Amino acid sequence: MLARPQLFSALLLGVLPALALPAYPQAAAKPATTPKPQSSPQKTPQSLPAPQSKHYPILLIASGTEPFWSLRIGMKGAERLERVGYPPVPLDPGEIEQEGTAEAWLYHAKDSATQADVSVRVSREACSDNMSDTKYSFRIAVTHVQIGELKGCARIAPDQFPEFKQKNLDDDDPEKKKVTAPAITNFKTPTAVAYIDATGKVMLARGEAAKLVAPKGSRLSLSHDGKRLLFTREDSSTDRTIVLYDATSAKATDLIRGALSAFWSPDDSQIAFLKLTDGALQVWTTPSTAPDKAAQLSNIPVLALQGWQDIHTVLATDASKLHFLKTESPPSSIDLREIYGSAFQFAATDTLRASPANSDLLAVAASAGATGNVFLYEIKSKRRVPLTAPNLNTSSAEWSHDGIQIFFTSRDAAKSSAIFRIFWDGSGLKRVRPGSGLVVGQ
Repeated sequence: MLARPQLFSALLLGVLPALALPAYPQAAAKPATTPKPQSSPQKTPQSLPAPQSKHYPILLIASGTEPFWSLRIGMKGAERLERVGYPPVPLDPGEIEQEGTAEAWLYHAKDSATQADVSVRVSREACSDNMSDTKYSFRIAVTHVQIGELKGCARIAPDQFPEFKQKNLDDDDPEKKKVTAPAITNFKTPTAVAYIDATGKVMLARGEAAKLVAPKGSRLSLSHDGKRLLFTREDSSTDRTIVLYDATSAKATDLIRGALSAFWSPDDSQIAFLKLTDGALQVWTTPSTAPDKAAQLSNIPVLALQGWQDIHTVLATDASKLHFLKTESPPSSIDLREIYGSAFQFAATDTLRASPANSDLLAVAASAGATGNVFLYEIKSKRRVPLTAPNLNTSSAEWSHDGIQIFFTSRDAAKSSAIFRIFWDGSGLKRVRPGSGLVVGQ
């Protein structure tokens, strides 16, 4: 196991290979007046053991494809893994091993959010990404216990580590104890949203200006251009109607009677909704321009509709499963205990929403006793990452279209509701406005 030595400027140019240079002792100085004895035989100096370098590669940027990913190896070791379509994975660097005498190193780390083991094998050998003319000096293999193996190339890139300071290289420096992730700046603030205000009114807003849509309503869904709003109106304790509001004409139309909880498909061509059939709620779909052509999608009884995962798949939950109801293939399901783990409890009012940018990523607003929490869940890797503190008492999580922001409702001790935004990496928590159940359009 290698100790972490004092670093010096040579590290900016790369990592020195193990030294194997012969070393000779210098002869002792002798007075000039003392003649050298002619009879003394010349002795050959003995070689000292060759010094071994303990340096290891740092300030590396690694990347790969299928899927696209990148990894930072900083002052302490592996510090952050990024994948296209997923929030970054912060890493806690661990020990670094050199593999025998070969120029290969094994970096150990932990996933900061899940504590899953991560290892990074770095070998000094020419590497190509088969996509560009970039010359890489290292080959990389990343193994994350949950995510799997990622292979790629790496190069030394000190310019990509602005926190690096040549004058401050001490391992005990508190500034180096924790790597600060860069702030998220590439998000797009929604320009059209709908929500329910503190008095229960349905509101449609563009920017800060909001206008009244209906005096009462629930279960909102806004089209992707922000111009058409679906909501459920309760006509009685058992009778409900899906209403369509057109922002251009400012008119509301009863779209489907005896139905509730409607969702626009990703291309706004279809509407999925719940309908009471044979004494149970089941999922139906209809062309958005022809509500009279509604058809049953599945005969599986469910408790809640969770929106669309993609253009061919509708998500719905019952008391124990998340169902993937497909328009062109048989349905499938996941046990909710697999998604929630032991930390959270499922309730029929929970929301499970697929990211519009990545169908493998769910934002879940879950109940946990008397409080609530929003967490992210990766379906393939089963990686679960809490985003909000339990004391926020959260509900109704919804994605922005860029897949970077999540909006949710929080209640304070006086049961007053407010809408908050948080970024997918858990940063940027911000109160947006009073109200609840915000949905995003344009």
